[in-house]
Amino acid sequence: MSCDTAGRYHVSFLVEEAVTPLPVTPKMVGIDLGLTHRVITSDGDKIPNPRFLHRTERKLARVQRNLSRKQKGSQNRAKARHRVAKVHAKLADQRRDATHKLSTQLIHENQVIAAESLPVKNLLKNRSLAKAISDVGWHQLTQQLAYKAERYGRDFVQIDKWYPSSKRCFHCGHITEKMPLNVRTWDCPHCGTQGIDRDVNAARNILQSGKAILAGADKLRQHEKTTTVGLTGG
Repeated sequence: MSCDTAGRYHVSFLVEEAVTPLPVTPKMVGIDLGLTHRVITSDGDKIPNPRFLHRTERKLARVQRNLSRKQKGSQNRAKARHRVAKVHAKLADQRRDATHKLSTQLIHENQVIAAESLPVKNLLKNRSLAKAISDVGWHQLTQQLAYKAERYGRDFVQIDKWYPSSKRCFHCGHITEKMPLNVRTWDCPHCGTQGIDRDVNAARNILQSGKAILAGADKLRQHEKTTTVGLTGG
């Protein structure tokens, strides 16, 4: 049993559970991670960012101001600190719950989920984006997808972080070298495809790259299996 900073008690039990893999499905999805939309899929779905911190900021600022006004070591300061902890705990619970629901949905609906590998630690160094990146929870989402995929017999793959998923035209493979973040739709100068949605295009490229990675892994496993059989037979 433990008690967190918000005064909530938690009890942990260790149990053995037989997990049944989910039924195999032909569906596969690539996901592009964003800030306006938390997830953009290769199917064209855009899942909004719930922005829990934005909703809670005023209340959090109010209780933090109240805490700063209390005398150190006083009972009133202890109560004020407890109120701040409760707001932070609720915020963390909201983020965790939303992430579990989204990751469970993606795992149940798809056999293969491909995602980008974002350098979150480096991105957090950008002060103008750090708060929004922490709130959207990219790392928590990919962690949950990874362990749920293993648990339920799905494939979760992350592509190289330097793969130009946004700049590469999904239709012809042409890469546009310069594409500022404010460009949300673009026309391919090579194949002429017009009105390409930057994020959906990226998600489709991510899925394509993820499938290639899995295909390579399957070939390697098959080669190792064949080599092992050959050595055993000899």
